[in-house]
Amino acid sequence: MNNKRQGKPELLVPASSLEVLKTAVVFGADAVYIGGEAFGLRAKAKNFSMEEMAEGIAFAHAQNVKVYVTANILAHNGDLEGARKYFEELKAIKPDALIISDPGMFMIAKEVCPEIEIHISTQANNTNYQTYLFWWQQGAKRVVSARELSLAEIRQIRDHIPQEMEIESFIHGAMCISYSGRCLLSSYFTGRDANRGACTHPCRWKYAVVEEQRPGEYFPVYENERGTYIFNSKDLCMIEHVPEIVAAGIDSLKIEGRMKTALYVACVARTYRKAIDDFFESEEKYRENMEWYRAEIAKCTYRQFTTGFYFGKPNENTQIYDSNTYVNESVYLGIVDSVDERGFAKFEQKNKFCVGDVIEIMKPDGRNVSAKVISMHNEEGEAVESCPHSKQILYVELSETPEKYDIMRTEAEKKH
Repeated sequence: MNNKRQGKPELLVPASSLEVLKTAVVFGADAVYIGGEAFGLRAKAKNFSMEEMAEGIAFAHAQNVKVYVTANILAHNGDLEGARKYFEELKAIKPDALIISDPGMFMIAKEVCPEIEIHISTQANNTNYQTYLFWWQQGAKRVVSARELSLAEIRQIRDHIPQEMEIESFIHGAMCISYSGRCLLSSYFTGRDANRGACTHPCRWKYAVVEEQRPGEYFPVYENERGTYIFNSKDLCMIEHVPEIVAAGIDSLKIEGRMKTALYVACVARTYRKAIDDFFESEEKYRENMEWYRAEIAKCTYRQFTTGFYFGKPNENTQIYDSNTYVNESVYLGIVDSVDERGFAKFEQKNKFCVGDVIEIMKPDGRNVSAKVISMHNEEGEAVESCPHSKQILYVELSETPEKYDIMRTEAEKKH
C-alpha cells in the first residue's frame, strides 16, 4: 500500500490512543505512529493493547493511511525474549513498519517478521550518509534523521543514498536537551530510564546550586538573570519552512507528541496537511495562507517555537528560562462520537463548559464553526447546565450540528 499523496512528502502524526489515532487519520495524516504496551520510548503514554492496535490498523488501512509501531528502546538482555514474542504478535496484525533503534531488536524483527518494513529511529544517532547506507545494506527501508542535522546536511544525505531509500525528519514538537534523545538525567535522578521509555523529563525542572560545605542553602542558577530553567528548550515548528523542507529531499515529515491529546493532534495534523497541500498547489497560495497556519498552530499547546538545528546550531534564544509550562490558547472539550436523529452530539467530556457558552467546532476540512451550547443531557437523559466531571458521557445540542469526529474546543480564557 502506497498512500503518499502524489509527489508530496508523507505527513506522519503521533497517536497515544485509539481515539487519537482515528483523529489523526480523519484530520489529514498519511501515516500514524503508535506504541504498544512495551518496548517503546513513551511508557507514560496510554499506548495500545494488541486488540486496539489491530482495530487502529484496520481503521487506518480502510482510509489508505499507514501505521508504524515503535519498538525503539535500547534493549537489555532481559528484553530480548519478550521482544521476540511481541514481534510475533505484531506479525499477525500487519503494521506497515516497525520503528527500531537497537541493532539487537533490529535483528530479531528481521528474523521474525521480514515482510514488515523496518525504520531506524532517531535514537540511533543518524547523522551522516554512511550511517544511512549501513542501515540500507542491513535491510532498513527508512532512517529517521538525528534532530541535530541542518537541512543542508539532510540534502547531502539525500544526494548520497539510493533514491528509493526514505528519509524521515521531525518538523514539529518538543526538542530534547540530549543528543538524539539519549538522555541519562532521568535515570540518574529518579532511576527511571529514558532510553527504556520511562523519562521523567528532568530537563523541564527548575535547578539551583548547592555548595558542598553549605548543604540546604540553595543558590539560584541564572543565565543573564532570566531564570533557572537552563535545560528547557523551545518546541520545534517548521510550518513557515515547508518549501525548504521539500527542497531538502525529506520523504516523511514527522510530528512529535505520542502523549498529546486529540485536540493537539487534530490541530497540528490539519494545519500541516493544509500547508503541504497549498504549497504543492502553488507557493503563492502557501504564502497567502501563512497567517492562518500561524494562528491555528498557536491554538495547540506549545512552549514557544524554534527551528531547532535546521538553519544552524541553536543559541541561547532557543531556550526558555523563566517557566517550564506550556502556552495553551485552546481548551479541549471533546470529540464527537456520534450524532443522533435529533442532531445531538454524543461525546466524552474532557473539560468543563456550560449551557449558553459559545464554543468552536473544529472540522477536518479546515473550517472552524462557532456554535452556541443550547442544551446538555447526561447518559440518563437528564438536562444539566454544566459538565464539571471529566470523562462524563454527554449529549449536547448546539446551534450548529457537528459531525462524527469533529473536535469541540474553546478559547483558554473562556474556560470556567
